[in-house]
Amino acid sequence: MPSPYVRRRRLAAEIRELRESRGLTTDGLARLVFHSRTKITRLENAQIRPDLTEIMNMLDALEVTGSEYDRICKLAREAGQKGWWDRYGVSMGPRQKVAADLEYNAGTVRSYDQTAMPGALQCRPFIEALIKLDESQRSLNYQPERLTEARVNRQRELLRQDGPTYETILDECVIHRLTVPPQTMAAQLEHMVRVVSEQERITVRVLLHNASIPGGLLPKSSFYLYTFPEPGDPPMAVVDTVTTDVILNQRAEVVRYIGMYDRLREAALSREDSITFLERVARRLADETGSGT
Repeated sequence: MPSPYVRRRRLAAEIRELRESRGLTTDGLARLVFHSRTKITRLENAQIRPDLTEIMNMLDALEVTGSEYDRICKLAREAGQKGWWDRYGVSMGPRQKVAADLEYNAGTVRSYDQTAMPGALQCRPFIEALIKLDESQRSLNYQPERLTEARVNRQRELLRQDGPTYETILDECVIHRLTVPPQTMAAQLEHMVRVVSEQERITVRVLLHNASIPGGLLPKSSFYLYTFPEPGDPPMAVVDTVTTDVILNQRAEVVRYIGMYDRLREAALSREDSITFLERVARRLADETGSGT
């Protein structure tokens, strides 16, 4: 199944292009098809799941026929599909739903994790510790137990036989600055080492705190890069902010983040050295816990 979110982005661009080619404003198209301007705007921004019948009526009103009609209807059908993440509704949080959607049919996933462990590689005790930290600073917009279940399911899907190639660059600061119990951090590091060691297409590269990053300025936040197997699905960059994720698919914007990722990758430890580093830190944390220090 193609990523419904990616299909919604493609469908949104198609509808916007059709409207503009007819010289219509969003108000004009809304009047033509008896919808609100808000609904047209949300459709063109990929913010809602399309209704196939409404899309067909829109194409009829815009006098779209033949192969173009069939192609856009196919896009709308795929954009309206539901994935495993939809059964969680809002209980798993909107950010994780988009991440699960994009990961599901991606060819490659690459990320730079500046402030958190990669979501799809977290063990259950670590997830629970993060939820406690989140609870201490705000009202949660998800159900903790459902979020935990969904995140474990994301890992299961990532590790399926036809899952994407996955590489993350983990900033060393995450290990030291997150105030989770040492034994929990040790368990998380051991879990990542185990997953990476068993799955050749899963890679973690550690960016040491004193690594020099050549070629330009430092990254301002965590970000994620996705490519997809179908040529018509453009690469995407997702940029992490405090309150939301910013999703980019304009080529020039995505290329800038790819360049940033390549610079970070050059500065990070190799796959093998990263595993060795994580094992060493996990042992140290476990020893500290055992000694009571």
